[in-house]
Amino acid sequence: MKVLKFGGTSIGSPHRMKNVLKIINDEKDIIVVLSAISGTTDELINIAGLLYRGNKKEASMKADILGKGYLKLIPEIYDTNKYRKEAESVINTHIDYLRSFTLKEFSKKQEKTILAQGELMSTALFFLMAKEHEMDPSLLPALNFMRIDKDGEPDMFYIRENLDRELKNVQGLGPVITQGYICRNAYGDIDNLKRGGSDFTATIIGSVLTADEIQIWTDINGLHNNDPRYIDHTEVIRELSFDEAAELAYFGAKILHPSSVVPARSANIPVRLKNSMHPEDEGTIISSAYSSSGYKAIAAKDGITAIKIKSDRMLLAYGFLRKIFDIFELYKTAIDMITTSEVAVSLTIDDNTRIKPIIDDLKNLGTVEFESNQTIICIVGDFIAEDTGTTVEIFNALSKIPLRMISYGGSKHNISLLTNSSNKKDALNALHEHLFKK
Repeated sequence: MKVLKFGGTSIGSPHRMKNVLKIINDEKDIIVVLSAISGTTDELINIAGLLYRGNKKEASMKADILGKGYLKLIPEIYDTNKYRKEAESVINTHIDYLRSFTLKEFSKKQEKTILAQGELMSTALFFLMAKEHEMDPSLLPALNFMRIDKDGEPDMFYIRENLDRELKNVQGLGPVITQGYICRNAYGDIDNLKRGGSDFTATIIGSVLTADEIQIWTDINGLHNNDPRYIDHTEVIRELSFDEAAELAYFGAKILHPSSVVPARSANIPVRLKNSMHPEDEGTIISSAYSSSGYKAIAAKDGITAIKIKSDRMLLAYGFLRKIFDIFELYKTAIDMITTSEVAVSLTIDDNTRIKPIIDDLKNLGTVEFESNQTIICIVGDFIAEDTGTTVEIFNALSKIPLRMISYGGSKHNISLLTNSSNKKDALNALHEHLFKK
């Protein structure tokens, strides 16, 4: 069995949807995980925001516009009136449901239900498309088996038991189609796996079913050795280890959701990144079988805040770091990088949601300075501490770039550097020139 996930751009137009249909037509025994059609989730976030602010009239207008956009696609997706009418009915039902939120009080809790409509619409349309082409598909609601626990982590036991039960009830012999991203939480309410979570859905499903391979289909030929939005002539990395892929995903490689590597690695199932517009390209394979040394890729993570805590009491004192970590644990905020000296600790976070109470609590430990608009530049590969020359090449490349923090040694797959976001493009170009153009 294979699990194939297709992102929003891969199904972003009737032509691309038909292209995906061709790709899965050549496969047997597959589960197809779909994102919302590109742009839909952003529109749904906008509608939810308008409702939350009490602007119900504009929210209703936005829902109408979204529905009309979908209805325009239908004549190009389907060949027969029968399926066009079925698809129109599906879209009208979902848009009417969105409008229903304008008739009652709206709470932030209901936002997740609104956001789920994107995946529910895309899978319904694609299911009808596969039916019209006599592929004998099955539509498996993700809300029947995908669940997260009280900590927001996948409830793997629940997912395994319920997915197994749902698959036993599948009637069709063709592809099984389900939604990415959406799930239920520990209380049974509709929730989600956060933006980009369809990748996570695919690897969770693949891991619990012990799939032969998990394929993530996007609009790029695999994972590149640098960000092609900023760097010319980047190259596709054909093979990566799970550890390298995890580092790249966490530190900014947009092609892969940061959490998605974990289930595949734990079940030792290879993940292949492919381009739905060029399916003949082999893409990038991520597995435990691959190992190498040297530089593999560079990634950048924006939206970073650097925090420095300085205290004379830290000198020769034990428990200081624990007190700092306790504060971040209290506010459920993860730390990306950390460096220490005799009297100071510097660290970074990528979530500013609770920055004010965090800073207030840290001030009880010492003097606190913080600065936003920072970027972590991450060089990923297989670095051995005893190897000579690795850091020299990196620092030679960045000799004209001001660096605020450096993290080396925490992982043999990652060297991380912090700089102001205004230096990001120059840093990426300088590293690419020195590390890959030899």
